[in-house]
Amino acid sequence: MEENTSEVPLLPDGKKVGIICNLKKGGVVSTADEEAEYDNPETVYAIRSALIGHGIEAVVCEADTSLPETLKKQNIGFAFNIAEGKCGRGREAQIPALLNMYSIPFTGSDETTLCVALDKALTKRVLSTYGIKTPKYAVVYGKMPRVKLKYPVIVKPNAEGSGKGISDVSIVGSDAELKALCEKNIALYGGEMLAEEFISGREFTVGVLGNGKNTRVFRPMEIVFDRSRTGDFNVYSYKVKQNYKEYVEYECPSSLDKKTEDKMMKIAAKVYASLGCRDMSRMDFRLSEDGEIFFIEINPLPGLAPGYSDFPMLCEFCGMDYDTLIYEIFLAAAKRYGFVGEARR
Repeated sequence: MEENTSEVPLLPDGKKVGIICNLKKGGVVSTADEEAEYDNPETVYAIRSALIGHGIEAVVCEADTSLPETLKKQNIGFAFNIAEGKCGRGREAQIPALLNMYSIPFTGSDETTLCVALDKALTKRVLSTYGIKTPKYAVVYGKMPRVKLKYPVIVKPNAEGSGKGISDVSIVGSDAELKALCEKNIALYGGEMLAEEFISGREFTVGVLGNGKNTRVFRPMEIVFDRSRTGDFNVYSYKVKQNYKEYVEYECPSSLDKKTEDKMMKIAAKVYASLGCRDMSRMDFRLSEDGEIFFIEINPLPGLAPGYSDFPMLCEFCGMDYDTLIYEIFLAAAKRYGFVGEARR
């Protein structure tokens, strides 16, 4: 009788997997959302537990200036990268670039994809060449843009994630309000602001997992706002994300008709491929009141906090539990690098 086999990640003898991360430190911060993109220790150890549960030896490595020494000391042969990096528009590329320099394979997209994707305006410019529809926008830093936008307009930092810099007052209705809010946010966050025509309608997020012919696009998860709490604009702000149980409900599968759902998933797959994403990603869409699908932004380094982050939440709605998701991310990366063998069962 023929034995069953399954693919498993294989590392060189004695090598470990390093979970590369930036941890929240707390303490004195300049804005309430300063560490929004960093991870809690609970998230990092949930990832470690999931990997260990699948027989993978994993250790936590913080993404600070001592990381090169840590990689050598811990004998890291593969990295599970969730690090946001330190400072600058290209910060998410810092760790992938370092890992590539040391020839250490890692999960997730490379430095080029992460650089492009973190810059919302640059992402839109790239995707426009592929025919991806996105709201009209302008980048503001210093002088007001010459591009004429139709109000209402939403204002957000051009190179931030996790709802950072997005609040209850991020929607403006005039040139004067736009100028005032941009000046305020530039002073707070120290970078360019993206001013984007606000799409009134429904909000969705779509997760993608895997590579090539094995890429899986999950069904869209709808963020259903409690209008009595969030108002008419329904902004998925930092405050709403932090206290999501008070402001929103998540529906997956959503009540989208099949044609629209299929179209949104097809666009998500196109965005993923066009930007050169690897292993995993999550992207946001708005469905306008007249049924048009607008790409809003993408996160190729999505949050992985169990029971909180959108990506593991939508995957669980679609039948994939947290530990399986973490393993599948790692397995997808291991396959890309050829670190896969067969285990007999």
